[in-house]
Amino acid sequence: MSIIENALNKAAKQGLIITSERTDSVELDSARDRKISDANSFVGEKSAVDLASKAVPDRVVNIDWQALSENGFIDSNNAKSQLAEEFRVIKRPLVNNIQGAESNGINRSNLILICSSLPGEGKTFVSINLALSIANERDKSVLLIDADVEKPNIAKQLGIDNSRGLIEYLEDDKVTFSDILLKTDLPNLSIITAGKRHKYSTELLSSQRMYLFAEEVSRRYRDRIVIFDSPPLLVATQAQILAELVGQVVLVIAAEATPQSVVNESVSKLSNCDVVMTLLNKTRKEIDIYGHNYSYGKYGHF
Repeated sequence: MSIIENALNKAAKQGLIITSERTDSVELDSARDRKISDANSFVGEKSAVDLASKAVPDRVVNIDWQALSENGFIDSNNAKSQLAEEFRVIKRPLVNNIQGAESNGINRSNLILICSSLPGEGKTFVSINLALSIANERDKSVLLIDADVEKPNIAKQLGIDNSRGLIEYLEDDKVTFSDILLKTDLPNLSIITAGKRHKYSTELLSSQRMYLFAEEVSRRYRDRIVIFDSPPLLVATQAQILAELVGQVVLVIAAEATPQSVVNESVSKLSNCDVVMTLLNKTRKEIDIYGHNYSYGKYGHF
């Protein structure tokens, strides 16, 4: 049994996670502990943050699809690749939770945080591929937000400019949602970059304006799935702050690399979240699922 499996088993015994069915591409564990405080504590009948601000021309950017494919991301020209199939499995419980949010009591279920314990475990790789996979569905739209404001990487990987983004929006109430929203040449995918570096980025992410933003983007656009790529949990406090704003968290774990104590500490920091799922990344072992062998050597190059 690997160090990751030991850690997850120990966390389950402590009541931190509930092990769910194993799939061919990930080990997903869900935990439902306590509910995030009611959204009405942040906004009244009329929101202080108006995302439907005056109309401005759409800013459309072109993703560098060739570079993405060369770097091991989902290939837009190969919908049947193993990686594409694996992310179909990864996204399904997340989408199911969104569709059943009213019955299962998950608050802001359409807001999903992708995080890791330490740098280099593959969270940005997962964030981008998950966003691409969901955006390829006909009835789903995705907003991918780079909330790793200290070391943003999404704009670089997609081949777009890290223009005015989340930090500028949080810093200046004159900056509107439309000012930072970038539509892409994938019709159902939009991007918000991290924006400039800021010495008080942690305070901005924990500000009331950020809480209002999360509530508004969840409530106003219920048909949109919002994916936040966050800083590592144990490196910056920002990830734990962001985890309180979302309905679902995916904790990316580097197989055979992340120590058991690190996994336990990360899981405990997420114990107040409605749903926590773990994604075992970078594993090269083969697992027999329904008579088929799968190996996951492509994950986590970043």
